[in-house]
Amino acid sequence: MDKELVIVLDFGGQYNQLIARRVRDMNVYCEVLSYTTPLDELLAKKPVGIILTGGPNSVNLPDSPQYDKGLFEAGIPVLGICYGAQLMAWTLGGNVEPAKVSEYGKTDITVSNGSTILEGVSEHTVGWMSHRDYISAVPEGFKITASTAVCPAAGMENDEKKLYAVQYHPEVTHSVEGDKVFKNFLFKVCACKGDWKMDDFAETTIQAIREKVGTGKALCALSGGVDSSVAAVLMSKAIGKQLTCVFVDHGLLRKDEAESVDKVFGPEGPYDLNFVHVDAHERFYEKLKGVTEPEQKRKIIGEEFIRVFEDEAKKIGAVDYLVQGTIYPDVIESGLGKSATIKSHHNVGGLPDYVDFKEIIEPLRMLFKDEVRRVGLHLGIPEELVFRQPFPGPGLGIRIIGDVTEEKVKIVQEADAIYREEIAKAGLARDISQYFAALTNMRSVGVMGDARTYDYAIALRAVTTSDFMTADSAQIPWEVLQKITNRIVNEVDHVNRVFYDCTSKPPGTIELE
Repeated sequence: MDKELVIVLDFGGQYNQLIARRVRDMNVYCEVLSYTTPLDELLAKKPVGIILTGGPNSVNLPDSPQYDKGLFEAGIPVLGICYGAQLMAWTLGGNVEPAKVSEYGKTDITVSNGSTILEGVSEHTVGWMSHRDYISAVPEGFKITASTAVCPAAGMENDEKKLYAVQYHPEVTHSVEGDKVFKNFLFKVCACKGDWKMDDFAETTIQAIREKVGTGKALCALSGGVDSSVAAVLMSKAIGKQLTCVFVDHGLLRKDEAESVDKVFGPEGPYDLNFVHVDAHERFYEKLKGVTEPEQKRKIIGEEFIRVFEDEAKKIGAVDYLVQGTIYPDVIESGLGKSATIKSHHNVGGLPDYVDFKEIIEPLRMLFKDEVRRVGLHLGIPEELVFRQPFPGPGLGIRIIGDVTEEKVKIVQEADAIYREEIAKAGLARDISQYFAALTNMRSVGVMGDARTYDYAIALRAVTTSDFMTADSAQIPWEVLQKITNRIVNEVDHVNRVFYDCTSKPPGTIELE
């Protein structure tokens, strides 16, 4: 299929795929390539534009990521962001130096007149900065288009050569007019038509899966969550009966979750997926006994999942491929590539060193949650499933601070069920991106029925986000929180306090572990 292509050249920044997501949101097809991709290979793809990402390095260091200067002489429009801006300046003869004061977070930016890439952006705007170095002198032929109190060249461009750069991150939502930068680059500079749709992703992915698997067999790790469900339906449409979907009940699911998954994907459900239900809660509890460190829990759960899938694959016979519903935030937080490890996701960084499958297929690996939902709707998956609450693969194991026991799992299940029920009654379910109850390891004195108690505290978490890379705590009405609190304390054994987590991401993560 012929389509316009924009390439995001990745220099190790946390937001590289977020840039691609912004481009795709504007109906322009986009791929992410490593900076190690040779120039001739990159140009062979015939991109209409190239975007250079941010990164953690300094361009002045000898081991920092560099790129062929020919990129800037190929006549293809280039947009440099953060490190990408500094690399463009340094490569073309400008100066990049350590700043006297680093800039991080929301920063006031002054925009100059006559900028192509910043056309339509307010003279005084706000951008998200994250840099230690700054461009102290722009290359010959460039003009400065934006500045801050610390950074004299927060934007620069050379219209003649179609080279543009901004020091801040227009891809994050905190940059209030960031979309205008991408629109100007894509439609004014690159002359894109904007005729690519997410539907195209589904069709091309189905075809690619069909070609890869051929006559082989695949086993899909189906949790019943949004990501694995969409992956399963994609695979089913691609290879039909060659697919077996295995649902592992590890004893760490939400209340009544196993029954719900059976109803949707089992023999009586609408999908023909060769569905297998494995009750493995005893082996998971045994592996987790006495383990308190959250990263270790993730690793243990991730490995045990694989071992269960390997056992099931042997029963099926000759299974070459393991299919997972991995999405991009899983990948970036697990520290693959150049980004820092935040936490290992059970299906990415939590994988053991040895996996007894020929290959792992992750058809949604480069998508964000909202993009996965759009694919799901295109595939005809019911809205109630597509928009269900996200649930991590390690389940309640990472929503219990400290060691995991069957009693603690029961506490969290009951508290979480009450929380979800009341949020739904209040009409807030679709307004909150993710919400759940977690069990802290704090016990404190309380008074119930004129008697002293010494019991656990439940923490409630709720966030709003579009991409799960950053998130704000949801502002739930106080009367709703009061009702939830009263019900949990009164109805759930061994709980005498309820807290609400007001932390954004960053500095926190979405899960509470």
